[in-house]
Amino acid sequence: MTQRTAQAVVLQAPRTLDWRRLALSEPGAQDVVVQTLFSGISTGTERLFYTGEMPSFPGMGYPLVPGYETVAQVIESGSAVSGLKNGDTVFVPGASCWGPVRGLFGGAGEQLVVPASRLVSLREDLQEQAVLLALAATAHHAINRDALPDLVVGHGTLGRLVARLTVALGGHPLVWEVNPARRAGSQGYRVSAPDDSKGQRFQTIVDVSGHAPSLNEWVAHLAPGGELVLAGFYTESLAMSFVPAFLREARLRVAAQWQPEDMLAVRCLVEEGKLSLEGLVTHTRPASEAAAAYTQAFDDEACLKMVLDWRNLQ
Repeated sequence: MTQRTAQAVVLQAPRTLDWRRLALSEPGAQDVVVQTLFSGISTGTERLFYTGEMPSFPGMGYPLVPGYETVAQVIESGSAVSGLKNGDTVFVPGASCWGPVRGLFGGAGEQLVVPASRLVSLREDLQEQAVLLALAATAHHAINRDALPDLVVGHGTLGRLVARLTVALGGHPLVWEVNPARRAGSQGYRVSAPDDSKGQRFQTIVDVSGHAPSLNEWVAHLAPGGELVLAGFYTESLAMSFVPAFLREARLRVAAQWQPEDMLAVRCLVEEGKLSLEGLVTHTRPASEAAAAYTQAFDDEACLKMVLDWRNLQ
């Protein structure tokens, strides 16, 4: 049998991105083979792998195939797979199908071999916007529905999704953004500079900035008994003054990786029209231009979300 291969984005080493044809794992009875349509570039975790700043992390190492935001079409199913058929559109949260090349997160490839249980069925009309579902699920995981955020720190893609979800769930958040160029684009919530809220107190603050040195500032704005949720990714050690947190009897929560129930919840909200993904994919480039696309995604402040288009790959 001829070995199945596919073009893939390969991070050979920090800041060394390659475009290679790799061998794919042979699919098993419970696996599905998909043809990639779109994949997103993460400016959080993927940026840290790209720059080499990622702290020690399970599965970390080079070379690796990045990508955990893939929209694809089913082209082959194993004998034990049910509920999926050829032509179905699915979301793929990464894949481990590249043999000796690490699949962290493995979704930036022309074709993927994935266990059917990891796939999420999608409406076909969502197109490239559907790459945002993993980030929306991350935002959903950070939100406590019994104590919706009244302050979100950061108005990048994740911050916008936290704010939009909060509004969809009945909340009225304020968003802080230090970069004036990123204060536009709100949907049902206010965006301002942190200095505009001097003296104001918030019961629930969700920080997506990943800026560890500002932790004391966020704690200072908590109301008594308030909660600070860390939903960004922090490369520096976290430290804060004890007394301000003590006086407020503050609670600190770290929001980890989204769970399947978060993905299903946000898919439902999107399909019901309660959560909009409009305006967040700002740039799209052919997958063959991956090297330039990754650079732009990380360096261009106007780029909220970069998507690689795999549909017309030569």
